[in-house]
Amino acid sequence: MAERPVRRTPKPHSARVVRTERLTPHMQRVVLGGEGLAEFATRGSTDHYVKLLFGPDGVTYPEPFDMERVRAEFPREQWPVTRTYTVRAWDPQLHEITLDFVVHGDAGLAGPWAARVQPGELVRLLGPGGAYAPNPDADWHLLAGDESALPAIAASLEAMPDGARVHAFVEVSDPDEEQKIASDVEVVWLHRGDRPVGEALVEAVRALEFPEGRLHAFVHGEAGFVKELRRLLRVEHQVPREDLSLSGYWRLGHNEDNWQATKREWNAKVEEEQEGASAAA
Repeated sequence: MAERPVRRTPKPHSARVVRTERLTPHMQRVVLGGEGLAEFATRGSTDHYVKLLFGPDGVTYPEPFDMERVRAEFPREQWPVTRTYTVRAWDPQLHEITLDFVVHGDAGLAGPWAARVQPGELVRLLGPGGAYAPNPDADWHLLAGDESALPAIAASLEAMPDGARVHAFVEVSDPDEEQKIASDVEVVWLHRGDRPVGEALVEAVRALEFPEGRLHAFVHGEAGFVKELRRLLRVEHQVPREDLSLSGYWRLGHNEDNWQATKREWNAKVEEEQEGASAAA
């Protein structure tokens, strides 16, 4: 019997904070750069993401940093934790990564860090991952998400083929959270207010009169509304799975560690339920 391959953690990249900018009341931009990103390379996706490594306060790791060595020599409570963020932009000439963070006061780990981090600080990250880019062969495109998906949606809109037919919906808390995007596509901004996250988004997509032809869709954000829109697309509109990019970036009531630990099981259960419903439709 062949031995199972040993999965090693990808080699981390080291970067320094170059500059920061508050884009909206709840969106903070952090630009990372430096020669430590010389081997960083994207592959054409518009939803590229990186995993930032956050070590506990007061813990210093030996250099050069090696995650396998950390796991072997440090107790588990001193291992760095990861937080996943979309690459809003990558400049290969300057070796600069732009990341946008949703900030809600002191809640969470990465948001408060992004709000207070200063130029020159060291950042370690893994990646990039990513799998979606607008398909130029599609007849039309649907982009839908909340604030967590806004960086990927914005990058996707800026990469759309000339003349592409696009319906883009972004749900944010209020008008102050809207952003300017370098695209001719008119984004439908949905203001959540006191409503549950994703409710307005599901209503808007459900009310859309779907054009004829092949759809390529990108639906990301809170897992609950992604599940609802998955059902709408797969079961009610019978969109083939290969023409859909669907993912719950986060889930209400769960931090990233808990959500990542249960996400595979959640997705498998949802897909099983909805594929059965699609086959019966």
